[in-house]
Amino acid sequence: MKKVIILCLLVVLALSSVSFSAPKKIRIGLSMDTLKEERWQKDRDIFVAEAKKLGADVLVQAANSDDALQVSQCENLLSQGIDVLVIIPHNAEAVAPVVDSAKKSKVPVIAYDRLIKGCDLDLYISFDNEKVGYLQAEYITKLVPTGTYAYIGGAPTDNNAYMFKAGAMKVLDPLIKAGKIKLAYDQFTNDWKPEVAQANMENCLTKLNNKIDAVIAANDGTAGGVIQALIEQKLAGKVPVSGQDADLAACQRIVEGTQAMTVYKPIKVIATEAAKAAVALAQKKTVQANLTIDNGKKKVPFLALTPIAVDKNNMYSVIIKDGFHKLEDVYRNVPKSQWPK
Repeated sequence: MKKVIILCLLVVLALSSVSFSAPKKIRIGLSMDTLKEERWQKDRDIFVAEAKKLGADVLVQAANSDDALQVSQCENLLSQGIDVLVIIPHNAEAVAPVVDSAKKSKVPVIAYDRLIKGCDLDLYISFDNEKVGYLQAEYITKLVPTGTYAYIGGAPTDNNAYMFKAGAMKVLDPLIKAGKIKLAYDQFTNDWKPEVAQANMENCLTKLNNKIDAVIAANDGTAGGVIQALIEQKLAGKVPVSGQDADLAACQRIVEGTQAMTVYKPIKVIATEAAKAAVALAQKKTVQANLTIDNGKKKVPFLALTPIAVDKNNMYSVIIKDGFHKLEDVYRNVPKSQWPK
């Protein structure tokens, strides 16, 4: 009888250990276009930290802007049994087959900051990218309401580049039609490379015999290339240039006077919200989006966040106070007497 009781107790304990065992830890695959730019390193670090807070592990892969490598890395992440896949695509269309493959395996997919086209995407999280372009053009046209303009866009493989330009043209088109502005040079920048942007700007200056009044550059990397070309012609600081991402080098150029503005997209916000969304989708929960966007196959739920225009006047209140960069780093090359108090 005693043996039977002991045996029953052992069975009960065994069943209890099964019933109350810890739930399986969520595994998130994060496929990144590149980690060569400062901005994306921040995204990764904040995303991983937030996911860990929520009890999830993140497997990170970076493709160095190589489409075939990114597809291969995504397939590898899926083979490791991830619960959700988050992709920052290099090419808006090249990774689409991976999304459909993931869906067949019942793994939800989030496009992070860049839309993936022509596939059954679960969620797109980004800033209002047309608004980014609008803010760039709005700021520059207030500085230079008439004159000759150049537009130095982003990568033609990145859907965001077209959205930034569409937003900018909402400001520029009426001024062009009114004869106030002439868009004399308009060129995309392969892979967002600053050296390509510099070459484009050098071509622009040659074509226009240095007669340029303003430049709308799609991000801070392209702005850096543009400004290098302007420096060579002793035009830096005389020709206003826009940017985006609030890279440290760009923030330094703004307070030093060679770049007019940048658009800050609070990385902490997008990375944190993306991590929360990834965990929610892995748990089969619904993520509330505030918009939808057509990716060519379906209306994708779009969690759209708000960007902020930044110049030297609100650099401290927006960038420094948010902890994105340190005061001493941004104002490093500015006399201390000119530092904000």
